[in-house]
Amino acid sequence: MPTAHSQQQASLGKMDSEEMYIAALKAKACELVETAMRNAQDSLRGLQTVQGEDPGTEQEHKVKNIPWLSCQDFSVELGKKQIEEYVSTWEFHESWLYCTDFLREEDTEFNKLFHYRMRWSIPTCRKPIPRATACVYFTIKISKIKPPTLPVEVFFVFESNRLVHRPGQTRFREKWLKDIIESKLIMMSSITF
Repeated sequence: MPTAHSQQQASLGKMDSEEMYIAALKAKACELVETAMRNAQDSLRGLQTVQGEDPGTEQEHKVKNIPWLSCQDFSVELGKKQIEEYVSTWEFHESWLYCTDFLREEDTEFNKLFHYRMRWSIPTCRKPIPRATACVYFTIKISKIKPPTLPVEVFFVFESNRLVHRPGQTRFREKWLKDIIESKLIMMSSITF
């Protein structure tokens, strides 16, 4: 039969393991917050550079865009091709692969919205199936009230970010994709099954 002293020691051991678990969770949370803060700072620096507020070598890069098709010529498949054409103007390492999927059509009072997802990863010979992917969500907006000869409106967001980008206004940063994948890998490493 366990004595009061052995029960107290077991209780202290249990508290120590719970405290260690909480400390480990806090450390992982701090790590994720630091990564998110770095991402936000990099995004802001990128926007400042595009807007010409940050002097330096970054200003030499032009923000690229493509001529988008008119609302009357739009189709789901042409929208997908145009997104891929636009992404081909981005500067990223050749090891990145992506696939584009049409997600859904949304009908609003004044517009039709077409949603696409572009999934990015870096498969390797050792790991042909990547442990994590990064998604960029594109939306093509077709106005019901503007003249149909006007070009479609396009905007996109990176997974886990709220900042809305528009083609021709933001210069793509490969680091944004890397940070998304890094955050997912950090989170997955902290979860044990």
